[in-house]
Amino acid sequence: MTKIRLYGWLFVLLLLSGLSSAQQKRMELDAAQGRVEFTLGDVLHTVHGTFHFKRWNMVFDPVTGAASGELVVDATSGDSGNKARDRKMHKEILESEKYPEFIFVPQHIRGNLAPEGSSQIQVDGLMTMHGASHPLTLNVHVTITGGVAIADASFAVPYVSWGLKNPSTFILRVNDKVDMAVHVGGRLTAVEKAVSAEENGSSEKTGTVAQRKPHP
Repeated sequence: MTKIRLYGWLFVLLLLSGLSSAQQKRMELDAAQGRVEFTLGDVLHTVHGTFHFKRWNMVFDPVTGAASGELVVDATSGDSGNKARDRKMHKEILESEKYPEFIFVPQHIRGNLAPEGSSQIQVDGLMTMHGASHPLTLNVHVTITGGVAIADASFAVPYVSWGLKNPSTFILRVNDKVDMAVHVGGRLTAVEKAVSAEENGSSEKTGTVAQRKPHP
């Protein structure tokens, strides 16, 4: 009986250790395959433009929802198709020479991420823009096929309330929020080791993650 109980406890410990090390996954997305589009409306027409990615990687745990990593966009690459407008955008609004990157750091994921097929998740985190960080939630549609992930995210940036200059004039009034759309592709891989506390989280696996938001 003693041996049976001992083997039982060993089996439970092995099972728990296996779960703790197998729950993490990493999403490494190829910046070359990605694009960032922005839309800003005014009273006369709507301005469309693009930014270039620098990198995006994320590690997360579907059980706790903890996440880490970064999404980095090249602020100096902003292009709306109008050279005069773009010069003003970079010099007076974004000040992209001084603040050359937009950085989103994921902290928590909510929703179900299936190992294959399409899923809808929310990624809570902090967006650093123009030298200041702000809480932000990305609505992300993910499609996974054979370990290859395609992610499309959308969100609105209230740039005026975040401290950026409003480009409106007496004659021309523009919206105080800009709509952003992100498209990226890459691979989803397992992380075999447990993620350290420094990394603030882990990865992905089928299941429902915790339904809570981070504290900024």
